[in-house]
Amino acid sequence: MQEISKNDQELRRIEELNLLEEAGMNAFPYSFDKTHSNRQILQNFSDEDPTPLSEIAVAGRIMSLRRMGKASFCHIQDEDERLQIYFKRDEIPDFYEYLKLLDIGDIIGVNGYAFRTKMGEISVFAKKVTLLTKSTKILPIAKEIVDEEGNKVVFDEFADKELRYRKRYIDLIVNPEIKEVFKKRAIIINEIRNIFNEKGWLEVETPVLQPIYGGASARPFITHHNALDFDLYLRIADELYLKRLIVGGFEAVYEISKNFRNEGMDRMHNPEFTSLELYVAYKDYNWMMETTENLISALCQKVNNSLKAKFGDYEIDFTTPFRRAKMFDLFEQYLGENIRNYSDEELKKVCKKNQVELPQNASRMKILDELFDAAVQPHLIQPTFVIDYPLEMSPLAKSHRTEPGLVERFEMFVAGFELTNAFSELNDPRDQRQRLEEQAKIRAAGDDEAMTLDEDFLNAIEIGMPPTAGLGIGIDRLVMLLTNQKSIRDVIIFPLLRPEK
Repeated sequence: MQEISKNDQELRRIEELNLLEEAGMNAFPYSFDKTHSNRQILQNFSDEDPTPLSEIAVAGRIMSLRRMGKASFCHIQDEDERLQIYFKRDEIPDFYEYLKLLDIGDIIGVNGYAFRTKMGEISVFAKKVTLLTKSTKILPIAKEIVDEEGNKVVFDEFADKELRYRKRYIDLIVNPEIKEVFKKRAIIINEIRNIFNEKGWLEVETPVLQPIYGGASARPFITHHNALDFDLYLRIADELYLKRLIVGGFEAVYEISKNFRNEGMDRMHNPEFTSLELYVAYKDYNWMMETTENLISALCQKVNNSLKAKFGDYEIDFTTPFRRAKMFDLFEQYLGENIRNYSDEELKKVCKKNQVELPQNASRMKILDELFDAAVQPHLIQPTFVIDYPLEMSPLAKSHRTEPGLVERFEMFVAGFELTNAFSELNDPRDQRQRLEEQAKIRAAGDDEAMTLDEDFLNAIEIGMPPTAGLGIGIDRLVMLLTNQKSIRDVIIFPLLRPEK
């Protein structure tokens, strides 16, 4: 017999839909009074006392269907679990004849009672069945067979990564375990809010559309406002607006926001991403280091019930305190030479020696950044605060109180990637202007990721900002780390993809 093509199957499903409607059945009713989730049934059923589950209503998508003469079975899947449904012809004679018009993917509601079958599976005995949605497309359900040696073989899996990202709604249905990643993401974000709100810190919202972008070294997305007839930028960071609020008198503000950077895409970067930024007046980067390690440690405990988390081949230990290491000490450890006082040309020779490629006309900031990324960062597996950066790399950080040429900045690295960035914030308006003017020169020389000069921000700093500690955390990377996901696309529910051909 010739295999039915997908198009033919879709036509058959539409024909079934028409037959159901001709029989007077509403294939798309408005609601269903569900009393229990599948998980509640599976966790609370008792053979000794099934009475509490003697009148229940469950609903879900049909994921398997076995039609027989006098009795049939299916499994329905709701948000959390699959549950078996038992249909008996004599119990639901009016609906039973329509089972032949149901398919995998259809959504049904079932009124009945919970019981355990002879095979030992907790199930629901259907007393009434309601079709809630007729699916007219085919779900790519994986099939399983057992070979002659008793091994389970799975085929026809919905496993293509790009297709899974592109059709995430299908991915969530046929690979329901990935829902746990996004549930944990929600737990992480909610717990951050809980911790910060308990401290009395204020959550705020700052503009996404900005006339001047800043707060990071990155290329922006540009849009145009028709009514006012001028260009705007999607924010690359919240920093400069949040600092304005510190100037205005708030003493602790934070924002969990979407940021946008017009950059390449890889397993650690998505052009649209989520960041946490926190600014607290009268504190410095030492206080913020302790605050950060306590926060990350608490989040790991909340999500994994442990201070240890598996990430790929590593077991990451988030027991506090985390390691502290000075940037130039790490350069010396992994390059075998002290480069702190090297000229730009000497740094370029070190890059060439270590096979680090540099863009043309690379600034000193870019040279150090690329060298660190290639030579040091891959070695930072356990949580490490890299502290005391060169001034050229940190135009918004306060000069180091005891180390000339350095700033009070830290980045936290885990599993070989950056997770956080923080400063004792620069609040000397003279120094800030000089550094942003230097950034403008670097930008004019061809580095389009250098910061722009924002006169209104400089005006705010001139009004006066108290000593302040600031922190930024990449939420997507944090979720990756705490849920053992190797790509940022696995923690963004709808990641950006190239258009389909």
